[in-house]
Amino acid sequence: MSIFLNKDSKVIVQGITGGEGTKHTALMLKAGTQVVGGVNARKAGTTVLHTDADGNPVELPVFASVAEAIAATGADVSIAFVPPAFTKDAMIEAIDAEIPLLVVITEGVPVGDTAEAWAYAQSKGDTTRIIGPNCPGIITPGESLVGITPANITGKGPIGLVSKSGTLTYQMMYELREIGFSTAIGIGGDPVIGTTHIDALAAFEADPETKAIVMIGEIGGDAEERAADFIKANVTKPVVGYVAGFTAPEGKTMGHAGAIVSGSAGTAQAKKEALEAAGVKVGKTPSETAALMREIIASR
Repeated sequence: MSIFLNKDSKVIVQGITGGEGTKHTALMLKAGTQVVGGVNARKAGTTVLHTDADGNPVELPVFASVAEAIAATGADVSIAFVPPAFTKDAMIEAIDAEIPLLVVITEGVPVGDTAEAWAYAQSKGDTTRIIGPNCPGIITPGESLVGITPANITGKGPIGLVSKSGTLTYQMMYELREIGFSTAIGIGGDPVIGTTHIDALAAFEADPETKAIVMIGEIGGDAEERAADFIKANVTKPVVGYVAGFTAPEGKTMGHAGAIVSGSAGTAQAKKEALEAAGVKVGKTPSETAALMREIIASR
């Protein structure tokens, strides 16, 4: 089992002919993802050539719109590699087409644009789950990769991972590679994102193959505190956590746009305390967090 993504997912790439779209389409195919086509209105009717996981040539059609791509291929996932200025339009196009899952990799999307697209998705009945923007995407190891996560870090296993940070997603997958993951999802570090820690926690709680969960947060906002409340009330599986940013200076944005601390709100210490109060074991470093998870898996 997995959450949101599996071997049967059919994926289209918005921006398939661009530099990033080309590079990561190739890597997703190599990982075994069923990429079935792409979208670029200016190059509709053409094809792009790639190679599948078995080394066989693949000719992928380019469509004028997400709706046209869905009609022709049966796609149920889209990934957007679109410049920030055009990301909102790409998101709204995917939402209008009612694609079930949209992964937005793009960094630097104006927060107002993301908020507008998110609100639009809500107004359309939440038929499209958005992951991102400014995220590494989602991977179900051994089945499908939709994003930029290296697919060879780890194999399948019983751990679910949800993380604000891309690089810490990769590190945690590497640290626990001998155990493996059901799904790893990077939700992004912007102030407004589609899928939250809570959304992923709820999905992992409902997934029978996920036996334990790693949650990685970072300074800024109150998402981790809200996740702690959710865990306390709704999650029965063991959760370990890590919060990046213990040494960050107050009042300074660090890395992600959402990582800004005001007073005691949003600090790593406040988040750590909230999580521990919910029964989450919190590591001081990623390696210590991984060690806590190893202990939990060994005891089950």
